[in-house]
Amino acid sequence: MQSDIERILINLQFEQTRIQNAIMDKNTAGPININIKAIVRERLGGASRLVPGYFVRKLEKLICQERLNELLARNYPMEGADFCRGVLDNLSVSVEAVNIDRLPAVDNRRVIIACNHPLGGLDGMALIDFFTRHYGGNLKFIVNDLLMAVKPLAPVFLPINKHGRQSRESLTAIDQVMSGDDPVLIFPAGLCSRQLEANGEIADLEWKKMFINRAIASRRDIIPLYFDGENSSRFYSFARRREGLGLKFNFEMALLPSEVFKAEGKTFRINCGRLIPWQSLTGGTEAQSEAAYVRRMVYELKKELYND
Repeated sequence: MQSDIERILINLQFEQTRIQNAIMDKNTAGPININIKAIVRERLGGASRLVPGYFVRKLEKLICQERLNELLARNYPMEGADFCRGVLDNLSVSVEAVNIDRLPAVDNRRVIIACNHPLGGLDGMALIDFFTRHYGGNLKFIVNDLLMAVKPLAPVFLPINKHGRQSRESLTAIDQVMSGDDPVLIFPAGLCSRQLEANGEIADLEWKKMFINRAIASRRDIIPLYFDGENSSRFYSFARRREGLGLKFNFEMALLPSEVFKAEGKTFRINCGRLIPWQSLTGGTEAQSEAAYVRRMVYELKKELYND
């Protein structure tokens, strides 16, 4: 039963995991509808009768099912940056950019924007909105392939398989985007920030090296970017307790939808770093250390932001 419950919880994350067919009826036109009861029935079949009703109601409350469905309905049928802008407006969330003058000219669109990942979803939507406004036209966002089921954002997403071998189609799509002219956004850590640093601050996990090698192969410069924001202490304490128990499954991701609504009315700041020319990178066996170096640059932008 425990493994079944874990599989159910995988479906609860609005921003970072799969929205299954049990959640949305793909044969019906209309907005995504999150339905915990449907997930339980789809995952457990006949055994779903054994799941207490109070447990289902608790999950519905935990993921803010009613408010999420209202948000999705209000922004249907918008997609991509328009959908992001609608959600941000509904939540009265805004972004204040610092040192925009460091960004390359808007006609230099062949860049990879590498950013920390503090919030677990709302930060991605805010950056899609900001950089689409800044550059105009299209922008692509490299994400876990499970997120492709989030239909309103599928036109912006460029999927990668984090848990298995890449398909030929996925690799071809990445190659095509990288060889094109649209800016590419990536959270190299993958998961949202939860690592407790020596100074007691929350930061990203290790950055993966893929964006370094892709920058060199596609001759794209890198824009380091710091997004200033945090989830609630509840989220981090839950993550630490889970890690302390030696549990690998990220149960805390079920808290991320509530974190979206806790950000209502906030203004987040981003600090733009100086361009890193692709020619300055070595890649290959040095790619991981170079990814770590760019990560350190991003957190230097945090210090700069707070020293202003």
